[in-house]
Amino acid sequence: MRILSIQSSVSYGHVGNSAAVFPLQRIGVEVMPIATVCFSNHTGYGSWRGPMLSGDNVREIVTGIEERGGLEGVDAVLSGYQGGDDIGDAILDAVARVKHHSPDAIYACDPVLGNAHSGCFVAPEVQNLIRDRVVPHADLITPNQFELGFITGTSPDTLESTLESVDATQELGPQTVLVTSLQRPDRPEGTIEILAATGKGAWLVQTPHLPFKANGSGDVTAALFTAHFRRSGDAADALARTTSSVFALLERTHASGQRELQLVESQEDYANPSMRFAVTQVR
Repeated sequence: MRILSIQSSVSYGHVGNSAAVFPLQRIGVEVMPIATVCFSNHTGYGSWRGPMLSGDNVREIVTGIEERGGLEGVDAVLSGYQGGDDIGDAILDAVARVKHHSPDAIYACDPVLGNAHSGCFVAPEVQNLIRDRVVPHADLITPNQFELGFITGTSPDTLESTLESVDATQELGPQTVLVTSLQRPDRPEGTIEILAATGKGAWLVQTPHLPFKANGSGDVTAALFTAHFRRSGDAADALARTTSSVFALLERTHASGQRELQLVESQEDYANPSMRFAVTQVR
């Protein structure tokens, strides 16, 4: 399997491609990473150093890969945080070029917009780009509960309203939707859920809710689910494998007392997930 991953890159810690690439490689995926920024660390620290790349920079790298024949045999294009609309346009261009050479490739987009606590934290032009132009071109998206509501103009909170929002998303274009950080009011205390839906059904997994923020965990989730689903076509199995791997990563990170993901230390959990959480079909 080969994935073109267009995301941020940091030298210290693990977000964007610096979170996604190693877990993918550990499960046997050939990854071609393209950086959208080259920062010292993620922006959650409040300060960072390093350059942002332009959309033209991204296009040049894609062109170089294309000249080597590297866009043939690609299974998926993966994108995450998009810092500006020029990067978004470059990603959409890359998707079109990959699908020209690899017609069966899918575009998997993590539509990073914000969260329920902070609201939208990207510029208005990026919000519009993702909602109006990027999402309709995606085959698979991995929004959190807040982002799902923003994209569809709905208020998903119950399981029923979340499924209705998923239906609205599928009408926009993407047929596979992974909803992360799902917190229903009637869920058992101290739990959090993740939902995967395709045209064939919808499946839910519930895990303990670990009380800390782990930057980059969403990037790992999107990457692993994309790879597992692309490989098997089985959303329930992909959900089970991804959830087990990411929870083990979060559990180990929380126990370490460190701010950054314990990405390397958790590598066995990507290759051989414990499959410790039950998957329930809800539609």
